[in-house]
Amino acid sequence: MMSTSPLAPADAGAPAAGTRPSLTVLSGFWPAATYAVARALLAADPALLLVRHDLAEVREGTVHRVVRDAAGVWEDERITLAHGCVSCTLREDVLPTLARLARAHPGRDLLLMLPEVVEPEAVAAACAHCLVDGASLADLLRIDSYVTVVAAEHLLDGLASTDELRALGIQAADNDGRALADVVVRQIEYADTLVLWGDSPEGAYDTSRLAVLLERMAPWATLVSVQGDHVDAGELTRQLRGTGRHRPETPGVLARGLEGYSLGVHEPHPDCGVVSVVFRARRPFHPGRLHDVLEEVNAEVIRSRGHLWLASQPETVVTWEFAGGGLGLGCLGRWLAVLPDQHWDHASDHRRLAAALDWDPYYGDRHQHLVFIGLDLDPADLHRTLSRCLLTDAELADGEETWRTYHDPFAGCFPLAGLDPTDTEGEPT
Repeated sequence: MMSTSPLAPADAGAPAAGTRPSLTVLSGFWPAATYAVARALLAADPALLLVRHDLAEVREGTVHRVVRDAAGVWEDERITLAHGCVSCTLREDVLPTLARLARAHPGRDLLLMLPEVVEPEAVAAACAHCLVDGASLADLLRIDSYVTVVAAEHLLDGLASTDELRALGIQAADNDGRALADVVVRQIEYADTLVLWGDSPEGAYDTSRLAVLLERMAPWATLVSVQGDHVDAGELTRQLRGTGRHRPETPGVLARGLEGYSLGVHEPHPDCGVVSVVFRARRPFHPGRLHDVLEEVNAEVIRSRGHLWLASQPETVVTWEFAGGGLGLGCLGRWLAVLPDQHWDHASDHRRLAAALDWDPYYGDRHQHLVFIGLDLDPADLHRTLSRCLLTDAELADGEETWRTYHDPFAGCFPLAGLDPTDTEGEPT
């Protein structure tokens, strides 16, 4: 272990509200681009402290932490963890380090540069739910924004990659089954600020196409493009720091639609070849017909996401997530329409409000909401294909009891926890 730290806490208490340092969280799958942004921010503000963790040996229980400012390294330490994984690193060292620096140096803002395989949503969850010495991190600092940096020369290859992190030897834990494309899209979609770094090797048109693609993937984020050899560190700092863009109440991307937030934009006319299609419908999908077209509807797609309901499983909110050639379907719980009234209190205010505003007398809050983003997609053909998977008038008339008897290729894939019929407080079990 090597340490050159002058950072002993000056005061164990929390900084006063007006002096809390600001935290900018910087993520990105391509470290050269991410670190280039970090260097520019350090150059513009000598008081800024950069915190980064190297997870190359995390599965062996060791993490390398470096804290520095523009003048040089303050800390360079290797930390031994009881358990080697990303969540343990966040709880046992990342958050305590941020808390310690905030207490010791309330006048210096912080920049947390995440390792390439860490998703910013995991950091946001840890900041929201983990205490450090009995205090919430929000009491010690202000989370200003989540910034994701993407390298123009690698972005399309990353989004199209079918490689798993494990095959590349960069998995964050022994049980990490994520694909490279999954990490890239989640870093992009959770960000409130995106930085497109550099130029596409295919030329200016392709660089513009990448910018449009990012705007379609994360329409809620502010896009900053940095091209050419000269970087104005001051201007980049004004675009990335002190923005207050982070909203901690914003849900993860798969829950956005249910909570009443935008899930994507419907832009069926190509812009630099990029098309974004939103498919919405009230009727349930026939499980067999939907299963038969899964490969077809994603054939030309870079990213698709959203939620749906199946006639054969009318209680279940099914999540849909496609990237890098792989489609993942999961369970997001029950539709409010099938829950007893006493269980509604356990849904968020945003979800109840979104359901009430869009409530249907027959379907309740159940609906299809999917977004497809790709190059040169045919939106009309995609809509026709998905519409053919919806129940017909005759099938609808048969009712739920008949729907549940359909042959279901997805049977058993989305188990739901039981509901306690004696629970008058409404807590699912």
